Amino acid sequence: MSIDTQKYKIVRMYFKGGKRTINTGLTLEQAQEHCSNPETSSSTCTLAKNVRRTKTMGAWFDGYEKN
Repeated sequence: MSIDTQKYKIVRMYFKGGKRTINTGLTLEQAQEHCSNPETSSSTCTLAKNVRRTKTMGAWFDGYEKN
């Protein structure tokens, strides 16, 4: 039996260009859980801080990549 030890990072990507890492060292399940939250996309977020980010930075979303 093989245990998956691969770690993932959360990357915030902006449609106008650019991206930044916002979290590292996550399991695949943790990364997928983060990205399934409606607050991790400009098209579905409702929290004031995320709405402000959208107004300032334009459209964005969180995705995950292997570390």
